Amino acid sequence: MWTLGELKEYQVVGRKLPSETEASPKLYRMRIFAPNDVVAKSRFWYFLKKLRKVKKAAGEIVALNQIHEKRPEQIKNFGIWIRYDSRSGTHNMYKEYRAMSRVEAVDTCCKVFG
Repeated sequence: MWTLGELKEYQVVGRKLPSETEASPKLYRMRIFAPNDVVAKSRFWYFLKKLRKVKKAAGEIVALNQIHEKRPEQIKNFGIWIRYDSRSGTHNMYKEYRAMSRVEAVDTCCKVFG
């Protein structure tokens, strides 16, 4: 995976635009790791388009928050599920990292597999 700098963790909440048939559409929340908020919003729409039939033109972002670690000075264990494609098919993998924050663990994972 490419990175433009240090990754940050964002919580993005979005939904389909309200219409006459659906006055209050479902909210979708994702935790996105990105270098800045512009990339986080872009990745949100990319994944939402694949998971649900919601495009950026027919939707809106309700909230965008950067998530900070509760205890950044304490070391923790993080488990990350990875799904990747190879020549022989799609594989699922679980890998554990020991880091000070979730962002550090994901960044290490991206450097190893990216």
